Amino acid sequence: MTPDEALALLIEGNNAFLRDELRVPDLSAARRLSLAAGQAPFCAYVTCSDSRVPPELLFGRGLGELFIIRNAGNTVDTVAMGSIEYAVAELGVPLVVVLGHEACGAVKAAMSVVEKNARFPGAIDNMIEPIIPAVLEARLQPGDPLENAVKQNVRRVVEVLRKESDPIMLRPQQEKRLKVIGAYYHLDSGRVDFFDRV
Repeated sequence: MTPDEALALLIEGNNAFLRDELRVPDLSAARRLSLAAGQAPFCAYVTCSDSRVPPELLFGRGLGELFIIRNAGNTVDTVAMGSIEYAVAELGVPLVVVLGHEACGAVKAAMSVVEKNARFPGAIDNMIEPIIPAVLEARLQPGDPLENAVKQNVRRVVEVLRKESDPIMLRPQQEKRLKVIGAYYHLDSGRVDFFDRV
């Protein structure tokens, strides 16, 4: 499958979701048995842990189709990067999508740090620290400050995956076997906007 074919599957699935067409994926014993022998997802998907952002439902996908990496704020640390690289190098996914979403709590928290010098308990401060540069960069953009910061956070992660990662990621992109794109999910409508494509 090419990167463009993989993206077309996601777009078509999200369009069905927007039409309220509930897709029932194959959850049969035969499907589970075939996946027990190995997986071949067509997309590595980096998104927020937010419970309102369920990747399989947004795109009408089933077992074994999406390799999902989730954390609050859809950032990429060493563990997430290793997971993405595994999906590309070992599973051969042709597409990596980084998806931010409307009203992201992690980005709101990072904005509070920048605007109010807020502090958060436990490991939350450390978790949102990688988002702060995106918040700073988005401050001068016109429009909704939170949406701008969420999209800038996605752009920063996408940029790292496109240009600053290991040859495991860079070589397949140079050979046109892999695309990394950024997207934004609108909670109210259910629409996914693939706004950062190559």
